[in-house]
Amino acid sequence: MQWDYIIVGAGSAGCVLAKRLADANKKVLLLEAGGSDFYHWVHIPMGYLYCIGNPRTDWMFKTEADAGLNGRSLIYPRGKLLGGCSSINGMLYLRGQAADYDGWRQTGLTGWGWDDVLPYFMKSEDYVDGPSDLHGAGGEWRVDNQRLHWDVLDDWMEAAAQEGLPKTTDFNRGNNEGVGYFRVNQRRGWRMNTAKAFLRTRSGQALKVETHAHTRRVLLEGGRCVGVEYEQNGQVHTARAGEVILSAGAIGSPQILQLSGIGPGALLQKHGIAVQHEMAGIGANLQDHLQLRCAWKLQGAKTLNTMANSLFGKAMIGMDYVFRRRGPMSMAPSQLGAFAKSRPELETPDLEFHVQPLTLEAFGQPLHDFPAMTASVCNLRPESRGVVEITSPDPKAKPRIAPNYLSTEGDRKVAADSIRLSRRIMAQSAMAKYAPEEMKPGPVGDTDAELARAAGDIGTTIFHPSGTVRMGADDAAPLDGQLRMRGIGGLRVVDCSVMPSITSGNTNSPTIMIAEKASDMILASAR
Repeated sequence: MQWDYIIVGAGSAGCVLAKRLADANKKVLLLEAGGSDFYHWVHIPMGYLYCIGNPRTDWMFKTEADAGLNGRSLIYPRGKLLGGCSSINGMLYLRGQAADYDGWRQTGLTGWGWDDVLPYFMKSEDYVDGPSDLHGAGGEWRVDNQRLHWDVLDDWMEAAAQEGLPKTTDFNRGNNEGVGYFRVNQRRGWRMNTAKAFLRTRSGQALKVETHAHTRRVLLEGGRCVGVEYEQNGQVHTARAGEVILSAGAIGSPQILQLSGIGPGALLQKHGIAVQHEMAGIGANLQDHLQLRCAWKLQGAKTLNTMANSLFGKAMIGMDYVFRRRGPMSMAPSQLGAFAKSRPELETPDLEFHVQPLTLEAFGQPLHDFPAMTASVCNLRPESRGVVEITSPDPKAKPRIAPNYLSTEGDRKVAADSIRLSRRIMAQSAMAKYAPEEMKPGPVGDTDAELARAAGDIGTTIFHPSGTVRMGADDAAPLDGQLRMRGIGGLRVVDCSVMPSITSGNTNSPTIMIAEKASDMILASAR
């Protein structure tokens, strides 16, 4: 069958594209290398704990040992199922800042400024407080209030206000400076992923969804992409289309392109892949938000540590969710947030806090058995750039992921200032009743060098890789402003890999926005 469009990847972007194109009566084949999202831990919000690190739902990637992290390697979760990362992520609804998108436009990407993209955020939005000049209602992508409360987080919010951050109820108005509770992509205490929101609400009938369909390469003829080759149930298939759209994410999309002979020539030749189209930028420009997990032991505080470390507490947590869809099982990984400036002269915030009433040694390990809290802080605009590269011509071999965290003096300075700000907030009078004792980074000095090294010890990914197939007005950018591959017809990339610079916040909803805008571009081209 000749398809109008083949979409590779049924994640945050792919599900949106599939619905919009199918609803426009286009014949669409959607290929997902993972499986179904019919798994209870996908839909229970706290189930991310059982989805990350689970080969059923996670690609189980790891980074290279990183000098900036003092030689450590990190797990690098990516969704391996319908809904992609929206099925395993932290569910936080954040758009980034107006300055992010205006910055894209200022580089020559016409149509990508804040005023241009805001309608696409609103298009699919179903905002809990109803429609306004900045928010939409009635769309597929539900934005809800969280369904639990912690006094210790209220006190941290007050401490942040004492440090000078304004309190806010909405981080999505263009300038997100302030402290407040995150809004989440949930509905009545259940996770909202893009498979539920978009795939299962389509009206178009001309959509075929194939799971466990691992794309091996795109097919090129005469300088044009004409289809894909994919493996399913041990058999290799080909499918042809008028246009192919890669939506496999910041790791998967550059990997597929490189396997197809599109990418840095020396890398492809090293692995015996014929160079079809040399493009040095494929897999370069990897950006991520490195979070520094600052943590404090507290006295007399009610936190998840104490609740979840007894059979009675666990039973109460379970009952609260079963009967009311509330409590810790409805929790996003972070409940309270703050956006702040590492230096007062900055025009917009460059730091984001994720504040949690819990502590643990590392993701997946047990909670500590004493009251404690974590105030993770990340640099929203990192200077460091990494790379994604294939390691073999085998499509199922894991790629090399090297983020190169803290590889610039500027990033190390921001990391040091981030820890200092965390300490100042915890030292405010609003937190004094808890007698906070710093656990991480712990008793290290206050010089830039000491704090930067400490940041390398406590830093971890917040799961926001982006930028590896960037769009740009310059010829070195793999994509143009319409997300079309330069030098190859019939091929686009639509996912977080297209970001020229990472947005100032969590990246899931910006990826959905990109797909909404791309669907209009694609349909306009077809006309």
